[in-house]
Amino acid sequence: MAYETIKYEVEDQILTITLNRPDKLNAFTGQMMFDIIDAFDKADADDNVRAIIVTGAGRAFCAGADLSAGAKTFDYAAREDRPEKTGTPVKPNGEIDWSHESVRDGGGRVSLRIFESLKPVIAAVNGPAVGVGVTMQLPMDIRLASEDAKFGFVFARRGIVPEACSSWFLPRVVGISQALEWTYTGRVFGAQEALEGGLVKKLYKPDELLPAARALAREIADNTAPVSVALTRQMLWRIGAADHPMEAHKIDSRAIYARGAAADAKEGVMSFLEKRPANYPNRVSTDMPSFFPWWDERKYS
Repeated sequence: MAYETIKYEVEDQILTITLNRPDKLNAFTGQMMFDIIDAFDKADADDNVRAIIVTGAGRAFCAGADLSAGAKTFDYAAREDRPEKTGTPVKPNGEIDWSHESVRDGGGRVSLRIFESLKPVIAAVNGPAVGVGVTMQLPMDIRLASEDAKFGFVFARRGIVPEACSSWFLPRVVGISQALEWTYTGRVFGAQEALEGGLVKKLYKPDELLPAARALAREIADNTAPVSVALTRQMLWRIGAADHPMEAHKIDSRAIYARGAAADAKEGVMSFLEKRPANYPNRVSTDMPSFFPWWDERKYS
């Protein structure tokens, strides 16, 4: 599929989304926001996509927001080149309408869309990942990195604050103390520190990174039921923020009950007993259980 700022390539049921502005170190723009969101929409609707890898073209993953607008970079009311910032978020009395769509953070829109994905998402961090280049990774499920990768939550050094819903995701991924150190200092740090701090799962030599990501995606695609993976992804991300384990018990119970009667469960048991590869018949596009989704959609207001 043709996009302006990304590549969308499906091979053997694995979708690779490549951030594709290599001459700008894949710096994030409003158009990139639209392209990534559309790519995840297409992936969810395509039963042939079993797993998603996100990486960058050239020597960077994503160098953060495109700073070519200079001092106006984050002053969106002064920008005319951000396609997602449409309309004037001002009430008749002159006050800012904080619920206006154009106030919304573009990185946050991307993170929320990745959070809602029905397919597992693997980040293959091939180089520098700074600002939104690292915060957009947080709702991805597994982060693998090149030994050459660098990371930076640099917002305080740019006079702004963490975005892309990272104040929710980052402490859940690495713990509150590590999250605060990285965001307070705004320093750029190497791949080894990212590994030790729990931001990434494993480091690879540059030429081994994408093969490792594909091997992980392949293990998911070859051995698991797609509906089960879609449910599991949402269960673990959403229930982790519940206020009592009873909330997990409710969803666990419904999911086990529904899945246990489905053709996938029968195939899963029989393929194991017969010592053969499973061929799961249920599809994410048509066979999610009737209680899904179990949450109310959150509106921006």
